[in-house]
Parts: sequence; structure tokens; C-alpha cells
Amino acid sequence: MTDQLRAEVRDHYARAALTVLERPSCCGADVSGADAPGDPVFGPGLYTPDELGPLPADAVAASLGCGNPTAVADLRPGETVLDLGSGGGIDVLLAARRVAPGGTAYGLDMTDEMLTLARRNAAQAGVENATFVKGEIEAIPLPDASVDVVISNCVINLSTEKPRVFAEIARVLRPGGRLGVSDVVADDDLSPADRAERGDFAGCIAGALSFGEYAAGLAAAGLAEIRLTPTHTVGDGLYGAIVAAVRPTAGPGASPQGAAAAADAGLRAARALPPAGGVVLGEGVASTDLCCGSGGCCG
Repeated sequence: MTDQLRAEVRDHYARAALTVLERPSCCGADVSGADAPGDPVFGPGLYTPDELGPLPADAVAASLGCGNPTAVADLRPGETVLDLGSGGGIDVLLAARRVAPGGTAYGLDMTDEMLTLARRNAAQAGVENATFVKGEIEAIPLPDASVDVVISNCVINLSTEKPRVFAEIARVLRPGGRLGVSDVVADDDLSPADRAERGDFAGCIAGALSFGEYAAGLAAAGLAEIRLTPTHTVGDGLYGAIVAAVRPTAGPGASPQGAAAAADAGLRAARALPPAGGVVLGEGVASTDLCCGSGGCCG
């Protein structure tokens, strides 16, 4: 990531965190502009009320992602999970509950303000198996083969060094470890210039990979069993998607042909989505008609 883009992204999300940290109540301001709670494209509207209910209101308010990776990550007690670009901590808190007892959820973020917010949210939620660390997703500060599952929510598209991100994911995953991220993915017919016309880097649009680029990048990093499952349309030729892969226990990652087939399947499914509608999360469809979760500040 160039220094200028990194600074722009850091400033964007630092301001979002400060909006939550400094306001008197969780309804005092909207941290995400048009992407307000209940928005079916970005933010807390992509989680179920049951998931949001036990969480601190500030963790919900600071949710700026494009999906719900914990809904499909199949987390298990005792596992170690890493959230890349953990923001206010919503996915780390959800993951920490799922891997307890005996498991740990790490949140990695480069923004001091988001780390402060996330740690406060974890303390308020009484979650003791969540750890937040400062760092960049292109250089993850964890040992080799130390993580069972890597998740992320609309953050990989923010990097301009995605091959490094994919290589780092493969490095920290244990053999047999799993990747399950939510991200914005572009139609293969959209050029980088087309994507830039639809939004900027900090808004998760300009840096979106196409289905073909995403699958090829994961395969090049040595990951296998690649799947790109579109969940909803976020713009013209742009889709929220769950991206899944596995670090092989032995042998190479997906072949170029296998990656191309995964990309093609994802693209065909994306083009069949309606312009707007319900968001597919695992086996069901989540309602997006909520505000701050069940029993939250807007109730």
C-alpha cells in the first residue's frame, strides 16, 4: 500500500472510531454516513438481531463491513482465529464467543483509535479471550502456522499489496487452516478504472479485486478449495461476497484451472443476484430491518 493511500485509509477509519469514542450515546451520530445501521449493503444491518443483541452498542455502531464472516466461518471451541482489520471489534467479539472455551480471537488493526475502541468494547462485553494487536495486514505480527482460521470484513480490498496479504494469510494459517472473509468483489468485466469511477479506496470500492483476480491471487499464495460466494449487490458490477479457502495439509494450492473455475462459478452467481434484496448468510437470509440490534440504543 502506498504511503498516501495508507494514510487516507488510516485517517478515514480513525475518524470513524473517534466519532463513536467521543459521542455521548450510540445514537448521537452516524459513523458511516449513508451506510447507517440497517443498511443492507454495509454495516450492522448484515448481522442478525441475535448476534447483535449481546454486543456493546458502540461495537455495533462502529461496524463498517460488507458482510458477516463469522456466520459462515464454522468456528469451533478451542480454535485460534485472526480478524484482519478488526476495527471496532464486532467480528472479534462474535468469534471469541464461538471459540470459547479454550480458544482465542485476535484482532489486527493499524489504527490506534480503532484499537482503543475495540479494547473498550471487549471489556464492556466481558470477553476475556479477545486480544487486539497493532499491525498491518501485509506484515501480520504473528508466528508461522499459528492460526486455525483467518477472517476479515471488507478490509483486504483496502490494500494495494494484495499478493503480500494473501502470502501472509497462507503463512500464519496452520496446515488445514481456513480462510473465510467478507469482501467487495468486482465483475470481471470491470477494469480498474471502472472500479475507481464507482468509489474510492477508503470506501472499499476502488481496490476491489475481480472474481478472477481474487481466485488467482489465493491460488498463487498456495491456498486451495477456493470458493467465492456472492451474497448481495453493492453497486453496478460490485458484489459483497464470502471468500473461502484452505491451506493444504500437503501438496500445492489450487491449480490455475481450479482457480478459474471457482472464479467463474462465483461470477455467474453474482450476475444472477437482484440489484437489491436480502443478504444470504450461510443457510438463511438475514433481515436488514434493525437499528443497533435487539434491545439496542435505538429500540
